[in-house]
Amino acid sequence: MNPLPNEWAITHRADICAVTHRPFVAGEYFYTLLYHSADGYRREDLSEEAWQNRNENIQPFSFWKSRYEPLPPKPPEPLPRENAEQLFRRLIASENPPANACYVLAAMLERKRVLKQVKTEESTNGRVLIYEHGATGDVFIVPDPQLRLDELENVQNEVVDLLQAAAHG
Repeated sequence: MNPLPNEWAITHRADICAVTHRPFVAGEYFYTLLYHSADGYRREDLSEEAWQNRNENIQPFSFWKSRYEPLPPKPPEPLPRENAEQLFRRLIASENPPANACYVLAAMLERKRVLKQVKTEESTNGRVLIYEHGATGDVFIVPDPQLRLDELENVQNEVVDLLQAAAHG
């Protein structure tokens, strides 16, 4: 069972402040705020100035500070193959994301320094891990399925099967 159905939509890092609408410049510090509502998660990226002037009575679910770096231009791919990151993105954006596989893929991508866990929060449906993509600033909210060690191998095997199917499909 998925503890957070469709609440964890992928939200991209903004290139402008959500309040002042001023474009961020390379190297500038900004704040990412996540708000949780009945509709799911909403992300706001605020400049230092907007952060200082925000209404402190409205508390976000989670927030953190980052440095803004513009995205490098994407090189064209001749025949793209689905890798662990693409599989993770596809699964987490799907109608009913498999929590165990998403959790293991997030851990794999964290080890490869693709994703960085920025926060752990307690939600009404249990613990969630908040990851940020190092290059793009995309945020992913992954429920912690509280896997036991004896369950981990089966889930890892499922993920390997999914990756192999994607590579050959």
